[in-house]
Amino acid sequence: MSFQVSTAMVQAYKAGIELEFQQKGSRLRDTVMVDPQSAEFDFYDRIGSTEAVEALTRHGDTPLISTPHDRRRIGMRDFDWADMIDNKDKIRLLTDPTSSYTQNAVFAFGRKLDDVILEAAVGTAYTGKTGAAAVVYDTSYDIAVNYVESGSAANSNLTIAKLRYAQYLLKSSEAVEDDEPVTAVVTASQLMSLLATTEVTSADYNSVKALVKGDINSFMGFNFRRTERVAKTGDIRYCLFYPKKAIQVGMGEDISVDVGPRRDKRNSLQIYVNTTFGASRMWEEAVIRVACDETVI
Repeated sequence: MSFQVSTAMVQAYKAGIELEFQQKGSRLRDTVMVDPQSAEFDFYDRIGSTEAVEALTRHGDTPLISTPHDRRRIGMRDFDWADMIDNKDKIRLLTDPTSSYTQNAVFAFGRKLDDVILEAAVGTAYTGKTGAAAVVYDTSYDIAVNYVESGSAANSNLTIAKLRYAQYLLKSSEAVEDDEPVTAVVTASQLMSLLATTEVTSADYNSVKALVKGDINSFMGFNFRRTERVAKTGDIRYCLFYPKKAIQVGMGEDISVDVGPRRDKRNSLQIYVNTTFGASRMWEEAVIRVACDETVI
């Protein structure tokens, strides 16, 4: 009997590289307006609503109505990423890691775009002729963590009552048309909370998809997008509800990938990825922030 047979045992290695669990790119890009931008700052002009004047006299003076006019400024922000693969390491691997590194980087940039969108939704916007005047998020469009339609206030996660109130705030300010889609940016915790309610899971109220797949894609006119990158303070998650026109992204340069040798690093292969973009909230009344207590299901 040989006691050295183990030296002949085969060691098998998979010819592939597994990526860590992660959000694979942007989940919010198609929920906002995206335009190309080729300047340090772009300005988006806005006009406000006016009121008609009743004509009470014959041959009276023509009324001149001053139309409110302002603008929003979007500034560019640069992001980049790089990593190198040593040629000595590359020849020792069964698979070329270049494509996996590139894919991993592109996913990171997609998540960064979502971060910038979420930041712009409730961050400081800039207005005025030169974009120097700061406009902070209007907290009157917040829905408190303890909001209830009746009875004693109590902390809750995302509830039907909060959805109804968000819908009311958007419509009462004319921020959305009756058939205009509204994005609800939530996390897995809010989806779990909604799935515990009869209105969401019952086919009498909602589509059968929520019942069969345990998933929610739309309900009460909201299109749900899940990302765990929604802002959180302690146990309170701040979910966002907005129509597409609420947030503008200026895309200076979309994600660009360059793969090539670094002469100063013994020709090691460098993967370099970069992009340039910025974002701004366009309308205060079109962004609703809902506080949700994630300790409550």
